[in-house]
Amino acid sequence: MREVCVIGGNRYFGKRVIARLIAAGDRVTVINRGSSPPPPGAIHLVADRNDEKSLESALGSRAFDVVIDQVCYTPRQAQTARRVFAGRTRRYVMTSTVEVYEYEDSAALVPEEAVDPRTIAVDLELPWDEPEFLDTHYGEGKRQAEAVLAAAGPGFPYVAVRVAHVLGGDDDFTGRLDHYTDRIRTGEPIAVPAANHPATYIHVEEIADFLTWTAGAEFTGPVNAASHGVLTTEELCAAVAVHLPEGRTVFRSVEVGDVSPFSFARSYGMDNSRATKLGFTFGEAREWLPRAVAETLGKDN
Repeated sequence: MREVCVIGGNRYFGKRVIARLIAAGDRVTVINRGSSPPPPGAIHLVADRNDEKSLESALGSRAFDVVIDQVCYTPRQAQTARRVFAGRTRRYVMTSTVEVYEYEDSAALVPEEAVDPRTIAVDLELPWDEPEFLDTHYGEGKRQAEAVLAAAGPGFPYVAVRVAHVLGGDDDFTGRLDHYTDRIRTGEPIAVPAANHPATYIHVEEIADFLTWTAGAEFTGPVNAASHGVLTTEELCAAVAVHLPEGRTVFRSVEVGDVSPFSFARSYGMDNSRATKLGFTFGEAREWLPRAVAETLGKDN
């Protein structure tokens, strides 16, 4: 039986990961601030992951085969986790994001080496504790968090799972598909960039499978997690429109200003060949898209 620690992750794909680990016979310890209980069968520790002393006190003498950190957003948080879990785990898995590629505007699918965390400068003095700053620097926060982990060297084996945009499930709390639903239903224009680029996606169940698989693997470093194929805003809207026959899809191109979710002025396509070669089998985004939309909209598919 493996000892697995999950930091945060009590909702959406995090709770699915925990359930899969428990079903596989792992002993799972969940650490959060106590705002919500973990799924049945998990051990619950209450601590503030931003507070090193709080984490150490909650953990006591516990050690783990693997730690899955679902809520590491800044280099400060990564530094705290690195200090606390050094010597406590054989493997540290951080949930990262496709947003680390926010400066990579490539028509080709982007491989992991396009962003090497070993070369990224870290600035711990930036106002990472300010929600507005963190919200507008989400990708940079993840990039620098990866850099902190990479700087630890081989003595701290880590994985940074760069997650594509996640779709599916009746518990999608983001409201992004609802945005399209409301506008298609009313015929209100959907704002998109003048040059609107596609992106890679992954189903909520697939990313839960991927993180569970990663927990038991041996590789280290960054890895892209995305289904095969890219999707456009138009394809997403078409999948939504199937459930709204009375609606009307209207796009409005904008040069500047806010655009709709899943509309991108740069390419966000990730190359998943590393994970594929390591042994994970991804699905095809276009095949699961209708099911994902139906799940989220609460429709029978």
